[in-house]
Amino acid sequence: MSILAGRSATREQGAFAGAPAAPSSLRERLLEAAVEIMTTDGWGRVTMARLADHVGVSRQTVYNEIGTKNDLAEAVVLRELDRFLAGVNRSFDENPDDLIGAIRDSARRVLKYAQDNALLHAVVSATHGADTELLPLLTTHSEYLLEGAKLVVAERVASYDVDLPEARLDASIDMVVRLVLSHVMQPTSTPAQTGEDIAWIAARVLG
Repeated sequence: MSILAGRSATREQGAFAGAPAAPSSLRERLLEAAVEIMTTDGWGRVTMARLADHVGVSRQTVYNEIGTKNDLAEAVVLRELDRFLAGVNRSFDENPDDLIGAIRDSARRVLKYAQDNALLHAVVSATHGADTELLPLLTTHSEYLLEGAKLVVAERVASYDVDLPEARLDASIDMVVRLVLSHVMQPTSTPAQTGEDIAWIAARVLG
């Protein structure tokens, strides 16, 4: 989990923070095309032939680069989750001496990123209206999203001075992560305001 997050932290920070960087490889172009087709027409309309036409390569080239359609689905989902976790890491990097600030910025960044991200919504909701073909994969990786986010936050919180027993700290991290993900699915305010609210709660729980 942390290996995946760490590997993507540098590569994906620009895309998470604002306008996406231009894809730097054929694989990235294929994954971008798959996401575009999936979010506009549904996963069932994603085919290797359509990807080939979209990117301007042969269908065999797509198979050589990606593998099967199931391999494509997993690559798309894991890429999105890596971006999500990279944004959390970036927020902690920018607030090395301010834990509550890091949590505030993480929540704001995640919620802003999620606003128009159909794929991230699908992963978080997993069983709420997802394409039938993608449902098993999304359900599996929604667990990765929750556990991966908790692991990343726990690893980063360890560098701050928090006066809580380990069990209480783990429970606090679990609460904050679940709260952020609940607002991904059902936002009640702007990302900035929700980030402030979550930071307020975190400050009282973490001390």
